[in-house]
Amino acid sequence: MDYKSAARDIGKGNVSPVYVCYGSESYLLREFIGYLTQKLVEPEYREFAVSKYDLTETSLDVVLDDAQTLPFMAPKKLIVAENATFFTGAKESGKVQHQPEKLLEYMKAPPEFSVVAFTVDAEKLDERKKIVKSLKEVTIPFLPMNAESLLQWVNKQAERRSFSFAEGAADQLILYTGGGLQTLAAEIEKLSLYVGPGGTVTGESVDKLVTRSTEQNVFILIDDIVRLRLNRAFAILYDLLKQREEPVKLVLLIARQFRIVLQVKELSKQGLSHQQMASQLGLHPYAVKVAAEQGQKFAPERLEHIMAQLAELDYRMKSGKVDKVLGLEMFLMRLAS
Repeated sequence: MDYKSAARDIGKGNVSPVYVCYGSESYLLREFIGYLTQKLVEPEYREFAVSKYDLTETSLDVVLDDAQTLPFMAPKKLIVAENATFFTGAKESGKVQHQPEKLLEYMKAPPEFSVVAFTVDAEKLDERKKIVKSLKEVTIPFLPMNAESLLQWVNKQAERRSFSFAEGAADQLILYTGGGLQTLAAEIEKLSLYVGPGGTVTGESVDKLVTRSTEQNVFILIDDIVRLRLNRAFAILYDLLKQREEPVKLVLLIARQFRIVLQVKELSKQGLSHQQMASQLGLHPYAVKVAAEQGQKFAPERLEHIMAQLAELDYRMKSGKVDKVLGLEMFLMRLAS
């Protein structure tokens, strides 16, 4: 079950007694729990009819006892049980031991007045476990969106706020934020206030307003170099240096990005999708998409040569054989040529 299908069913009144929500995209997961709360419990009852538990501190027995207790002053109740690691292959590190088989017993005759939503921050569940197999129909993944879905999500958020993006500006926003929905949502809200209802966000607006981390600036710097936008690339470099970023750190971040480009290039030969590569490399699918585009500009041998150049530059910087800023500038000039 995906979260959109689950939300549609909930909207129609078809609510399951239990949901198992997992994945690293916590923003979507929180939105889903918020939607479930909105549809299940009226605002005036939420203080009494919505309970939250941390399963690293509270046993599953307590959660199930609560679920079987009639709600106070409300027709239905919602119980959110976080950190349900017993659905994964990870060892439980909390001080509380759980007995998942009791949840299986509970599911044989769940009360109509309770809904229990289990959440866990994990990329996957342990499908060998009986509890995971038994609740497969009510298991909902919340994983990072692929590039196409992410762009649709950004444009939809803009539409909800009555503004639009100029051509390329939405892609630029995703590139600048790294594709995390929590960060994107905050930046979209900022841009919405800046342009106002009916306004249009341009690339210049994104440049002016969107906050970028050092890692993201390096990511953009390399993209600009690859696309031969040298003025922009060196402007980013000098901004980073003005912020007192250490050139050796920048070299390490540049090397990391080229390593990702090389890895993506090699994995693409195996026929893996961007989503599969992202999972294997521990990256956001959008970062994989950009790395794949960057990789089209370089042969594997060229990428390996660049990695060797960066290793040599790192050594020369640390041993004082080259001025750090000059060495970084010369590397970028050679890269662009």
